[in-house]
Amino acid sequence: MSTRRRATLRIRGKVQGVSFRESARAEAQRLGLTGWVRNLSDGSVEAVAEGEPAALDLFIQWSHRGPRSAHVTEVVRTDGEATGEYSLFSVERTS
Repeated sequence: MSTRRRATLRIRGKVQGVSFRESARAEAQRLGLTGWVRNLSDGSVEAVAEGEPAALDLFIQWSHRGPRSAHVTEVVRTDGEATGEYSLFSVERTS
């Protein structure tokens, strides 16, 4: 039985144009998480991460700060069951 969990995050503030997605990918990979991160049209960033609860908590803590040039004002977190559908953590490009 796996203890892996899923967290979906909506991150608001100055989070686009500051390498937030690439930094999130690097942090998630460092923590052994899988999932994705993408920009949304309203200026926020959305991320779905799956992994061990302790690693998820560290990623969420990082999300409240982001990279040096970001200014995060809000992180909305939704927890769920891990699906195991991701093999790595990627940056999704919006079309």
